[in-house]
Amino acid sequence: MASDHKVHSFDEVAKHNNKGDCWLIISGKVYDVTTFLDDHPGGDEVLLTSTEKDATDDFEDVGHSDDARQMMNKYYIGEVDSSTLPVKGQNIPPLREPLASDTSSGALSKILQFLVPLLILGLAFALRQYTKKD
Repeated sequence: MASDHKVHSFDEVAKHNNKGDCWLIISGKVYDVTTFLDDHPGGDEVLLTSTEKDATDDFEDVGHSDDARQMMNKYYIGEVDSSTLPVKGQNIPPLREPLASDTSSGALSKILQFLVPLLILGLAFALRQYTKKD
């Protein structure tokens, strides 16, 4: 481990969230695992999905070996300022436009998008049959 422990804010660490620049927070420490992505036994996607959050639970849930824990020293770049971490249990999803299916009214909207054209066709067919001259 480096002797100078640089302290990083959560926001700073969260910016390093892609295949070309990947940092993780595990047990209050910050690791730059960019060069390890291709070598990770679980694949790079496992590491990438652990960015932009405290990845301690993700790491511990897998049950890493002592060798894997020792290997982490190679990627250690500092500590995270714990006062900048989001409140535990507060999941802040990426910003995106809400989908119609995200709400209960969205489900109703999908049903109506299917039923309304059928109703119009049914009415048109009934009207045609009613007005049809024999």
